[in-house]
Amino acid sequence: MEVAHPTAGWEQLGERFYRRIQLYTQVFDQDLDLDNYIVAGAPYGGAIALYRDEDKLVAFQPTKATKPSIDIYSCAGKLIRRIPWDKGSVKGLGWSEEEKLLAVTADGTVRCYDLQGDFSQFSLGNGAEESGVRSCKFYDHGLVALLSNNALVSVSSYDEPRPKLLAPPPDGHVYSWNIIPPAYTLSRSVEVLLSIDQTIYVSDATECEDRFLDIGPFTHIAVSPNGKFAALYTATGKAHVITSDFQTRLSEHDSKSKIPPKYFQWCGNDAVVIAWEDEVHLVGPGEHYDGVRVIANDTCDFIQKVPDVIEEVFRLGTDSPASILLDAVQQLEAQSPKADDDIQLIRPYLVEAVDTCVNAAGHEFNIHWQKQLLKAASFGKSVLDIYNSDDFVDMCETLRVLNAVRFFEIGLPLSYEQYQRLSPSGLIARLLNRHEYLLALRIAGYLRLPTDKIYVHWASAKVRNGTEDDDAICRKIVEKLSGKPGISFEAIARAAYDEGRGRLATELLNHEPRAGRQVPLLLSMEEDEVALDKAIESGDTDLIYAVLHQLKRKLPLATFFRVINTRPTATALVEASASLGSGEGHEDTALLKDLYYQDDRRLDGAAVFIREALRQPETRTAGDKLALAAKLLTDNAKENVFELTALKEAATLLRMQEAFDRDLTDSFTGLSVNQTMFKLIRLGYHGRAKKIQSEFKVSEKVVWWIRLQALVAKRDWNEIEEVSKARKSPIGWEPFYNQTLQAGNLRLAATFIPKCTGLEPGEIITMYEKCGMRVKAAEEAVKIKDAESWSKLLEAAGRGTQEGREIERLGLAVFKK
Repeated sequence: MEVAHPTAGWEQLGERFYRRIQLYTQVFDQDLDLDNYIVAGAPYGGAIALYRDEDKLVAFQPTKATKPSIDIYSCAGKLIRRIPWDKGSVKGLGWSEEEKLLAVTADGTVRCYDLQGDFSQFSLGNGAEESGVRSCKFYDHGLVALLSNNALVSVSSYDEPRPKLLAPPPDGHVYSWNIIPPAYTLSRSVEVLLSIDQTIYVSDATECEDRFLDIGPFTHIAVSPNGKFAALYTATGKAHVITSDFQTRLSEHDSKSKIPPKYFQWCGNDAVVIAWEDEVHLVGPGEHYDGVRVIANDTCDFIQKVPDVIEEVFRLGTDSPASILLDAVQQLEAQSPKADDDIQLIRPYLVEAVDTCVNAAGHEFNIHWQKQLLKAASFGKSVLDIYNSDDFVDMCETLRVLNAVRFFEIGLPLSYEQYQRLSPSGLIARLLNRHEYLLALRIAGYLRLPTDKIYVHWASAKVRNGTEDDDAICRKIVEKLSGKPGISFEAIARAAYDEGRGRLATELLNHEPRAGRQVPLLLSMEEDEVALDKAIESGDTDLIYAVLHQLKRKLPLATFFRVINTRPTATALVEASASLGSGEGHEDTALLKDLYYQDDRRLDGAAVFIREALRQPETRTAGDKLALAAKLLTDNAKENVFELTALKEAATLLRMQEAFDRDLTDSFTGLSVNQTMFKLIRLGYHGRAKKIQSEFKVSEKVVWWIRLQALVAKRDWNEIEEVSKARKSPIGWEPFYNQTLQAGNLRLAATFIPKCTGLEPGEIITMYEKCGMRVKAAEEAVKIKDAESWSKLLEAAGRGTQEGREIERLGLAVFKK
């Protein structure tokens, strides 16, 4: 079968050529009258939604289903999904950029469907239910609804819908309206263009402005995809194209039609399509356009301006290097020597010719001509000594992908530009929405893209729609996904749980290697103990703490303790967390007491009461805490003799300190026994200090130390001298020397040197020297015949000084010069 030349379908308009490409045939049944339907097409050659227009009368057909539905088709006419509709009159039908179908009802209910019929729902509010929705306009991730009272309700995100009122337009009949998406406005708010009376009003989030036109009213308004241009169609049949700031008129077209068009849409950013039932007009500020899908029962066509590279290669009469290269490969196939002549003719421009043929192949829909162009490019680069083939290889891969998804069974007629904007990962997402898993895997493998999301999507759909029992589905999924990198069994398990298949979800989670992914879902599934075990197995302390925190908040305390008591790691972390406290530096004593009580850990429980007692500012409260600690330990008194004795002594000390606080001028509560004695002696209450010593059996050594430190602290030198008259000290006399020396009383410190025993010979010399008594130090040096120390002392004193002469005299008799 002979293939028609690409120019066979071209039409010349002015200086440019346009072509109509037949994408699919026999799209819809002949008895389906598209004029009776609201039709909405998804972007990037996406799905087409049909809903019967309730404003039009349709003859009753007994063979047809009478229940209303929204039918979703591919561009090739394949029914993807039929959604039964029971929500009342549809006032808006549109698509999001992610190919989610939006259906808006008269009462302001918005449903967001995927291609499998699953949906989320929200309400427009803001008086929509009372006033009623008149119509809607959609953009990539939001919509605007016009209510019957002319109020405008905007939704800027379908994922987190927060419907808000825009600035109200004036009263009056709205002949037509449209929107400029927020991505293309200076205010970054969606802007609404409304035809009221003879003019256009523009409303955004804060104000509504009159653009002061006098050529309305306008039955149709269309805004270009880039937001730069607006097209206005009047009741008299004239189409005006202006800039969207209403400053410049670009063109005017008189359709000479008394019948209003059915469609008035932008095609790319260069032209407006005015479509009636049997006629299409194209109007643009630059008199050219990108492309538009035309859907009819028999065909789905793509009309576009012939791309520059296609025109350069195929235009009749062209002598471009690329067209000559294409002719050369055809001559080569015919074994004609003219092939070499062609190559020689364009040799200086061969790189350019190869690049043009590669690019032209991408813009060509016909597979025969794609191959011819790629053959020409391959022939051309084989002649070149050096050529980077990356673009050629990429284009071959791209065309294989595009041809696969354009196939009528799939029905995604992407152009090369659309594919570049959508990206391979975006295309795979479209295929997953259609459950075309095999093709998605082949494309991902061919383009060397990760496949984990494809497998997870397949498995999630399997658990939602599978009819087998849970074990069979789990086994099938695990067998299929075993060894595949990056698989998230948690995502599959969550799909199973959302579907009400809790047992299957638990089974699938056992195959999730990452505990951090398992645990949150297990908790939401009420599998608390399994979640805790998984967290403990992971060894991740933060994860265990997170589970424990949620369990403590959710479960009764007794149940919480029962859960952790059989798990030592969990118990230890709860204990550690409670001991550290909530960030204020104080432990969670209530939790610790309950924990120790449940676990019958009386000693640890008593320790909590003791720590509480130490923090109490009031003696009576502290005593009560100590009594509670003692009460906990009395059941096992024999095992806790030391602890009970210590508690009894602590209680006694508190009572005595309370009396001191009451009778004396200072505070003693909270001090230890030694600190209490120190303070009493320093304040001069020696009798009370003796009472403390007697009550708590403080040893003489400790008492002497405390008394020495207290007397030095109060600088009671007389009392210290009295003490020094004692024949013997339990702690020796060296501490007296050191303490008084540090306090600065050198004279008194020196009196203790002769009383110190067991000192090394040279130590006495140093001690006297520290007290500033060099002569006495020299006497000791002479006594032990330490010439070196004597010499140093002499040098320090100075030979000419009285002290120096005395030191020198002492040494002359012993140390001969």
